[in-house]
Amino acid sequence: MNASVAIQVLPSVQGEEVIRIVDEVIAYIKSSGLNTYVGPFETTIEGDYDQLMEIVKECQLICIRAGAPSVMSYVKINYKPDRDGVWTIEKKVKKHHE
Repeated sequence: MNASVAIQVLPSVQGEEVIRIVDEVIAYIKSSGLNTYVGPFETTIEGDYDQLMEIVKECQLICIRAGAPSVMSYVKINYKPDRDGVWTIEKKVKKHHE
């Protein structure tokens, strides 16, 4: 793992439709098989940088295919080329969930 990404998608739809579309995005992210952490505002994913960038791209397309006319996304990227340079989700949050 040389990267982690936190993504928040905000499809431009009204009411409960937001939850339905965001749930589709989260299901896609989970289907990647990568380690993920779903939080109340964003989902964090760990893996290879190139694979994560493809996931970020697909998240936008999922929102559009699900009916949103547009989507705003906020993305945080932690990248370090040497494969052991990025702290894991567990290292960052485990102590807060015990």
